[in-house]
Amino acid sequence: MSENANLTPEPDAIAPEFALRDEDGRLNPEWMGELQAALEADDAEGVIGLMSPLHESETGDVIESLPHDERVKLVQMMGETFDYSALTEVDDSVRIDLMEALPNSEIAKGMADLDSDDAVYILEDIEEDDRNEILAQMPVFERLSLKRSLDFPEESAGRRMQTEFIAIPPFWTVGQTIDYLRTNDDLPDDFYQIYVVDPAFSLLGTIPLDRILRVQRATRISDIMNAQVREIDANEDQEEAARVFERYDQVEVAVVDESKRLVGVLTIDDMVDVIHEEAGEDIHRMVGIGDEDISDSVWDAVKSRVTWLAVNLATAILASVVIGLFDATIEQMVALAVLMPIVASMGGNAGTQTMTVTVRAIAMRELDSYRVRRLILRELLVGVANGVIFAALIGVVTWLWFANPLLGTVIGVAMVINMIAAGTSGILIPLALDKMGADPAVASSAFVTTVTDVVGFFAFLGLAGLWFGLY
Repeated sequence: MSENANLTPEPDAIAPEFALRDEDGRLNPEWMGELQAALEADDAEGVIGLMSPLHESETGDVIESLPHDERVKLVQMMGETFDYSALTEVDDSVRIDLMEALPNSEIAKGMADLDSDDAVYILEDIEEDDRNEILAQMPVFERLSLKRSLDFPEESAGRRMQTEFIAIPPFWTVGQTIDYLRTNDDLPDDFYQIYVVDPAFSLLGTIPLDRILRVQRATRISDIMNAQVREIDANEDQEEAARVFERYDQVEVAVVDESKRLVGVLTIDDMVDVIHEEAGEDIHRMVGIGDEDISDSVWDAVKSRVTWLAVNLATAILASVVIGLFDATIEQMVALAVLMPIVASMGGNAGTQTMTVTVRAIAMRELDSYRVRRLILRELLVGVANGVIFAALIGVVTWLWFANPLLGTVIGVAMVINMIAAGTSGILIPLALDKMGADPAVASSAFVTTVTDVVGFFAFLGLAGLWFGLY
């Protein structure tokens, strides 16, 4: 962790009048109001007084809740007191957006105090030219260490590992080891075990810290080390590395390169993040929304969802073609019965996408009053955008299929209406269920599907009845 995280405000700094979080654990609007007032007044002392006591994860929550301009201003006003490790706690889109707005020289200074795994996590999303410029301004040892980690594949153990660790030879005694730990100032901030290596840095064994404290000083390290060690290849996928931690209840595991030399360590805090990320990705993939975060822009959200919705449009048309095979049994306007499942199906899938993002955000406690309002507005705009896109597509298909441009217009308008309803119900229903104490992950799907089906059928058949005079 950065040394900046230990800084405290000056005695005369403004003390916050309100707590950071309310009783439900969400960001307190009064506290956020104080911070935004200090930012608007260019009161650096007040900003530092409010932010310095926060943990890095709390700082990340605050950053995500602020608009872009205020995020940048917050970091710049805090100066050297800002802990850059907080950027590992924010959504990717927020971090990238903030990094693009800050000078590279300022980023390089903030990176200097970070653990290597945190620094790599931030640097890997920065454009290569900017990344090289940042690295060039860092001390030689740190620069080479970070470059080596960045050479490993994305989402690999090598990218996640921390290159700060303690390695000793097997012929040392416990006394020598303890004296080394007491006198060496260049040690990791947190560590759980010591690694025993040969001159080529091949891993021979490990020693937990508690074992070091329980034996006599004259005891040789080779006599008490654990020779049955688990190690992870630096090129191994991070998800597989997380499974090693889960399966064997590990707290810290060595990372080795292709030559079996010790190059870093993975710690449980990083693996918890990996498990969190991978679980979120799996949930998102189930409904085809990629790696979208709640902080993404409207356009990014549209791009991440439009592909799966296009696939669903094709399958919905196929289902309608099958229904059309039985048109002899339909007494009134065959086209309506053939086309109406498309509207309901598209709305149902759009609602499920929004619902999944919302349920996950609720489960992870990512939603506060600021982000809820922003998310609702975004989903409304996403619904309008997707509605217009697919209204145009299905309108043209309907026109060509039935040689009836008015019918294409009717289904297009119904599609827009149902997409808006899907986006709104996909976020409001889980929030309402959570407010009432019900589990939104279990109950939301049925309600959202019902809304999209009812709205879709009503909008399509109602508009058709009015425009074609079927009533």
